[in-house]
Amino acid sequence: MAKVSIKTPKGEIIIRLYDETPLHRDNFLKLAKQGFYNGTLFHRVIKDFMIHGGDPQSKGAPKGKQLGSGGPGYTIPAEFKPEYFHKRGALAAARLGDDANPQRASSGSQFYIVWGKTYSEGQIGQLARQMRQQAAQSVFNDLVRERRAQILQLRKNRDQAGLAALQDELEAMTEAIMTEKGLGKMSDGQKEAYTTVGGVPFLDGQYTVFGEVESGLEVVEAIQNVATDRSDRPQEDVSMTVSILGEE
Repeated sequence: MAKVSIKTPKGEIIIRLYDETPLHRDNFLKLAKQGFYNGTLFHRVIKDFMIHGGDPQSKGAPKGKQLGSGGPGYTIPAEFKPEYFHKRGALAAARLGDDANPQRASSGSQFYIVWGKTYSEGQIGQLARQMRQQAAQSVFNDLVRERRAQILQLRKNRDQAGLAALQDELEAMTEAIMTEKGLGKMSDGQKEAYTTVGGVPFLDGQYTVFGEVESGLEVVEAIQNVATDRSDRPQEDVSMTVSILGEE
């Protein structure tokens, strides 16, 4: 099991990387060994949500510079694992949005650490329903993209009956995929974590979670509480130095 240290002006955060997400684990370790992260900033901080860093363009960035688009020049395939979710302290990979990135591949370097908030059981029930609808819509949209040529032909032919039949087929396929892969379900573990520890449940299944804070959660809390500008950049830079603590 690999662990890394993230030292900041607010203190040190110790992160445990998951072996079950090896692509993200190995990439993070590679960049840490290279000193890639040293001097970069937590350039986007949102209270009660998360702290976001890893943009190489943030090194020595002047005040007011727009950040968040830098990286090592590659992405990492998503590694979604139902057992790893956005509880407080989770380490997850940032990425481009679905329109430009339908496969939800992760940024090669940018990451965030979750803070979030705690939810009541009623709120979690409502969120669970919304998350299932979101997951179903995502699966359906993927199927639509795969059948785009067929849809365009049906529209060209003004075949309304054919379009209706295809709609029914894709909806049935969506339900089958949701059931087969267990998508859109909130486990008992998730519900317990979000009602006690806290986190950001609506990001589950959208971004790869590949580690968690083992110690230094109070440092994450301190960073997410700093004053920020209109671009969510801390008014006083929060830089980091990342090093590998060892593998067990």
